[in-house]
Amino acid sequence: MDYLVQLLASPDAVKYDKNMSPNATASPKTARGAATRARIVDAATELVRAHGAANTTIDAVIEASEVSKSQIYHYFADKDDLVLAVIQRQAECVLGTHEELLRKLNSLAGLRRWRDAVVELTRQTNCAGGCPLGSLAAELSEAPRTRAALAESFARWASHFEAAFARMQTRAGRRPSGALKELSEAMLASLQGGLLLAQTMRSTRPLELALDMAIDHVAARLKL
Repeated sequence: MDYLVQLLASPDAVKYDKNMSPNATASPKTARGAATRARIVDAATELVRAHGAANTTIDAVIEASEVSKSQIYHYFADKDDLVLAVIQRQAECVLGTHEELLRKLNSLAGLRRWRDAVVELTRQTNCAGGCPLGSLAAELSEAPRTRAALAESFARWASHFEAAFARMQTRAGRRPSGALKELSEAMLASLQGGLLLAQTMRSTRPLELALDMAIDHVAARLKL
C-alpha cells in the first residue's frame, strides 16, 4: 500500500490493538459481517489517503466498497466513526510493520540499518505520499476524538523506539536510563519531520539528515 506497509511487512507482524480508538465499534459477529466491515474500511482508507478525510464522502465509500448505505450505518454510527476506523487501520499497518523492524533491534548498527531501510523505501516511492499517520494527523488533530486516537498511535510507535533503546543499553552493559522516553519522542519527531520535508522537496536528503542527527544524538546520550 504505502512505503511503511512495504517496509519488511510479514504475516507475522504484530497488529495494532483494535481497542486503540476511544470509540471503537464492536466486531461483527459473523465472518461475512467481518468481511463486509473490512471492505468498507479498506475503501475508506484508500479514499482518505488519496483525497483526505474532508473530501471523502459516505456516498464515495459506498460506491468504492460496493455496499449499501444501511450496511455502512450498521457498522459505523457516522462518518466520524468511520474515520476513526481508518486511523485504526493505518495504525495497524504502520505500527505492525515498524514493530516488526524494531522489536529485535539492540544495537546502534541495527538502528542505522532501520534508517537505511526507511530512506531506501522512501526513495523508491520518489518521496511521494509521506507517512500515512502523519498525513492523518495534519488533517485531523484539531478534533478531540481523532486527535486522541492519533496521539495514542504515535505514543505506541515511540514506545517501540524506547524499548529498542533500552535493549541497546542493556547490550552495552548499562542499566536503561530515564531519558529513553524523551529520546524515543525525539526520534519519532525526526522521522516525521524528515518524511514531511522529503515529500515536499521530493528528495530523501532532509530525511537522511534528520535521522542521522537523531541517531548521533541517541549514541551520545546513551554513550554507545
